[in-house]
Amino acid sequence: MAGRLFVVATPIGNMGDLAPRAVEMLAAVDVVAAEDTRITGKLLARIHVKKRMVSYREQTERRLSQQLVERMLAGESVALVSDAGTPTISDPGYRLVHAAAEAGIEVVAIPGPSAVIALLSVAGLPTDRFRFEGFPPPRAAARRRLLEGLRGAGTTVVFYESPHRIVDFLGELAAALGDPQVAVGRELTKMHEEVVRGAASVVAARFSEREPRGEFVVAVRVEEEAGELAGDALAREVEALASQGLAAREIAARLKPRGAHRREVYEVLRRIGS
Repeated sequence: MAGRLFVVATPIGNMGDLAPRAVEMLAAVDVVAAEDTRITGKLLARIHVKKRMVSYREQTERRLSQQLVERMLAGESVALVSDAGTPTISDPGYRLVHAAAEAGIEVVAIPGPSAVIALLSVAGLPTDRFRFEGFPPPRAAARRRLLEGLRGAGTTVVFYESPHRIVDFLGELAAALGDPQVAVGRELTKMHEEVVRGAASVVAARFSEREPRGEFVVAVRVEEEAGELAGDALAREVEALASQGLAAREIAARLKPRGAHRREVYEVLRRIGS
């Protein structure tokens, strides 16, 4: 009888988030396929589990996927884990899941921590629809094309970003998308956790005040394009934003992706006396 593949989520910072079912599965399987065996070894030691491990990284996943499938077909069960969070989400693993499913092996999710879901739950942005883009491209031109392609998407988009690029990336978001509303999570679930919300340019300025450190997740609200905003519709939008205490410049930036011209926004604000 074939074994099973368990896709096991592990903490992204706080060990208290390790689910009892995850502990049970890690103790029960025959082998753990780990992104970094040193990191997973420390996790297993914390829960007093000794287990055979194989290093399942991006560089080895093609070769090891078939080997692990053969072991499962022979009756062994395997737990797939990443260094932190849910495996296969911007981490190695999808090839193993695909290969196991193709071989008729049962693949079981052991859900738990995910930086994407953790941020979305506290972002204060609409989450009825969202899109995950992982890490933005390293080249500026490719990032610009990606961000410009998001215009009018009408959804919340989530990115991972590194500390040395977070300020520049927030500035690029502001430039490409009309200074949208963002929520930036730093060191989620860890001792120095913080979530900063506001216009992308404002959040960028806040993080530029000190050297950014830690792991970052960025959620950005991309508004839906509904044709050029003008006339009474523009006036209503401007009045609504002004009533929230937003400055004229920020109101103009928010409405720019929807076709509103800065001078028209200022004219509405002049009429209503803001």
